[in-house]
Amino acid sequence: MRAPGFLIVGLASVLLCGCASVAMGPSKSVQTTLESDGEASSYGQYLAGQAAVNHADSASAETYFAKAAGMDPEDRPLLATRAFTSALLAGDITQAAALAPTGPDADSGLRHLGALVRAVEALSTGKAKLAQAILTGPDAGAPNEPAAALLTPFAAAAAGEADASIVHPVINGEPVAQFFANLDQGKLFERSRRYDEAETAFRALIAKGDPGGIASLSLGEMLERRGRGADAVAIYDTALAAKKDGPELAAARARAAGRKPAPPMASLRTIAAEALIAPATALLSEKQEEIALAYLRLALRLDPTRDEAWLLVGDVLDTNGDALGARAAYARVKAGASQYTAARIKLAWSYQSAGDKDAALAAARETVNQSPKDEDAQVTLADLLRADERYDESAKVLDGLIAAKGAAVDWKLLYMRAVDYEESNRWAEAERDLQIALKMRPDEPELLNFLGYSWIDRGVRLPEAMTMVEKAVDLQPQSGAMIDSLGWGYYRMGNYPAAVDQLEKAVVLEPGDPDVNNHLGDAYWKVGRKTEADFQWRRVLTLDPTPKLKAEVEAKLASGLDRPVAPVVAAK
Repeated sequence: MRAPGFLIVGLASVLLCGCASVAMGPSKSVQTTLESDGEASSYGQYLAGQAAVNHADSASAETYFAKAAGMDPEDRPLLATRAFTSALLAGDITQAAALAPTGPDADSGLRHLGALVRAVEALSTGKAKLAQAILTGPDAGAPNEPAAALLTPFAAAAAGEADASIVHPVINGEPVAQFFANLDQGKLFERSRRYDEAETAFRALIAKGDPGGIASLSLGEMLERRGRGADAVAIYDTALAAKKDGPELAAARARAAGRKPAPPMASLRTIAAEALIAPATALLSEKQEEIALAYLRLALRLDPTRDEAWLLVGDVLDTNGDALGARAAYARVKAGASQYTAARIKLAWSYQSAGDKDAALAAARETVNQSPKDEDAQVTLADLLRADERYDESAKVLDGLIAAKGAAVDWKLLYMRAVDYEESNRWAEAERDLQIALKMRPDEPELLNFLGYSWIDRGVRLPEAMTMVEKAVDLQPQSGAMIDSLGWGYYRMGNYPAAVDQLEKAVVLEPGDPDVNNHLGDAYWKVGRKTEADFQWRRVLTLDPTPKLKAEVEAKLASGLDRPVAPVVAAK
């Protein structure tokens, strides 16, 4: 799909100047910059702003650029531009609107974006007529016509101009924007009590495919409000049968079938915010993250309760290194929202990645408490416990999930619990889970490799184990871990030349794996290549091995593998 042309392409480079995602190379910290260049100088404030940008802190960048702009009349246009973009991307739309470039001397791309920002601020503060004037004025023209077209009907409706609000917008070359313009027209028809026309608009979108079931949901909700619950259920059923997005449609169907109160009509600002979130999502799919973030910030100024927007903002900020900003965004998603679990999972892993294991577990436990029936929440808690090497606790979390699923249990849950059991020295239970899982998925490479390698390493059922890992390698021939299992199987059976052949392939694919390097060192020793064995073992010590593996390798470096070890005889 072509990227929506809501903003000129050249604007991306301008936005990058104020966005945390730009990689500027080594720079001084904000505090160091102010101390060395002078807090009182506009140049010092400018450099501090740039340092804040480099440190993924758009909010501080906005403050410094704005101070610099106020100090130095000569460089005010450039500094105000930096302050404007920083304020916009930090979500301070009121400040961004005040700093928005205007006038014939301003860069045209920034002037068009500034008009959009000023219109959103006006609409958000009850100045609908001003918003309408900006959106229909020359500054909101190309390349911002699609965005202006999406927002103009809401400004007209808020200004009390019902007829102007339902004028059908035509957005050539922008299918995503056109879909939402048509959807919004149906919603505005409903607001004007032109119900037949609203239904016609919604049904036309449904007939064209209705991505995600959005139009079906809008039509169904309107029918519920009109007292046509049975018709709404039929709409929901049709959408669900077509495998549209499930949770919201399923919840709506349950509500309508249970004759519960219909959802109230959304406010103009809420629908307008939704209209901006859609193109932002499309922009994200095209990797235009800075512009998408600008749209999301504008949407949240219109309606700060939009959970899907907060989730997307968190994703953009996290991708671009602003962990604190990302966590703040994820934390804004409300309990009970369809995005809640996803946001909380990302929040927990953000803490885990930063080394704050206690905060990660606290976030995960809170999510399970808020959504006790959510499988993803419980799996995340188990994953975090496993990452912290709290294997027994992880297994207990999975116990409940597996018991609740019964015969319909997902093999992945059994696989994860087997990992916990194996790490807890409960091999019999791990083996049982793996064998049950393999009956469900006999051609699953991960299961074949896990059980096959475990038997090989224990020296049991070697012929069967070798058949399993050979099959795993055939299914995933580029897996270094699986080739390592095959090589180690040859080693355990005493076929050392074959072991070297396979383990050399494995180490090319997994050069940073300490176990693979250790296995190759052992195989080299057995074929008389002791210098290379020594090299591989020493390399293991540079790859953060477990304490057990480190002690084993250090012993081999001291005395090698001189004591003869007979090949393992396969158990019958």
